[in-house]
Amino acid sequence: MSLAVCGIAAASTLMLGLGDPPEPEGPGGGQYVILANNDLGMHCMMRDFSHFMILPPFNTVQAVVIKRGNDPDVIDISEGSDFTVDFSVPGNTHSSTKSNFWEYDEALLGVDLPPDIGLTGNGLSGQLEAMQHKWEITGVPITPEDDAGRVNPYQLAKLSVYKEGTGLVAQTQTVVPVSWELSCNVCHGDPSPGMNVEVDVLRDHDRLHNTNLEANQPVFCAACHADPALGAPGQAGVSTFSSAMHGAHADRLGDLPASFDNQCYACHPGRRAQCQRDVHSSRGLDCVSCHGEMSDVGAPTRTPWVDEPRCADCHSRPGFEFEQPGKLFRESVGHGGVSCFACHGSPHAITPATTETDNLQAILHQGFAGVISDCTVCHTRTPDEPFFHSRDD
Repeated sequence: MSLAVCGIAAASTLMLGLGDPPEPEGPGGGQYVILANNDLGMHCMMRDFSHFMILPPFNTVQAVVIKRGNDPDVIDISEGSDFTVDFSVPGNTHSSTKSNFWEYDEALLGVDLPPDIGLTGNGLSGQLEAMQHKWEITGVPITPEDDAGRVNPYQLAKLSVYKEGTGLVAQTQTVVPVSWELSCNVCHGDPSPGMNVEVDVLRDHDRLHNTNLEANQPVFCAACHADPALGAPGQAGVSTFSSAMHGAHADRLGDLPASFDNQCYACHPGRRAQCQRDVHSSRGLDCVSCHGEMSDVGAPTRTPWVDEPRCADCHSRPGFEFEQPGKLFRESVGHGGVSCFACHGSPHAITPATTETDNLQAILHQGFAGVISDCTVCHTRTPDEPFFHSRDD
């Protein structure tokens, strides 16, 4: 695992077309710096959509653009008209030949998307949208398979900042994580002629819940089971998708092979992709440490993607603020109005990560892996006052 990832990391700079790694944005660096990350740390998708859909190809990349100085300035929507942030995934320019999603999108969702265009109208290259504290591109329909047919859950995106009248002012690279390493076949499947894993899943649902899904393929699971991640309200009186899945499988984990030392990886990709690969993992924490047991995640009173663990649940330090009140890490801003992810990395890939590719951005900008802690990445000189970890100071 680690050797394969290191090999990916070693080739990453040339993949991006950046040539030799540029000097970190420290003393003598450029006037602007961009720091980018994924919003979740791993996006899951299915490869075959002919039977049912849990998650479509849908990835989100966020970025912070900062004008360097003694008092750095976050470039936001009020100044966005002078800037553009371009996005691309070198080596991965199309997806419609790698997944049949575009054959079944209309049957599943009632929309007939052009090939290689995702649910929010974005493709595998384009521009990020300026927002209040960050820039963002949503719904990128990337698959784990690149144009050369290699499967890589940690593909690298290239982001370039252009200023009107000046041209290119900053660049960075960040992982666009995606995996279709679902392991439903560990428990589902039948040797009967014409039976496959997906049909067996639908047949089990029909048998247990008196539905007729097998006869109505393809099925959009969130049409009945609400899924806030997809903005799908589901049907009244029906459990959320998270509650249904985690609740139904919580007492069946004993059937998994011993090789699944992390039981969550049976569904949340996966043993190769390693959704949880951040600094917490290297210190012995696993999925359950933060999210609780499967029965906890599947509790009917828990709102998926909203009732999530917070950094402040475990971390405390006098004078430090961990997330904004009522907001999660992925939504919060802190020091100088900078999004938390800019310095710390993506959820589930908090730096220093166990995968070298996730550490590349920090190495690019400050010369070493880990939290962006070199003040001169954004400041033209190291401030005299102590570092603060609050948005109000």
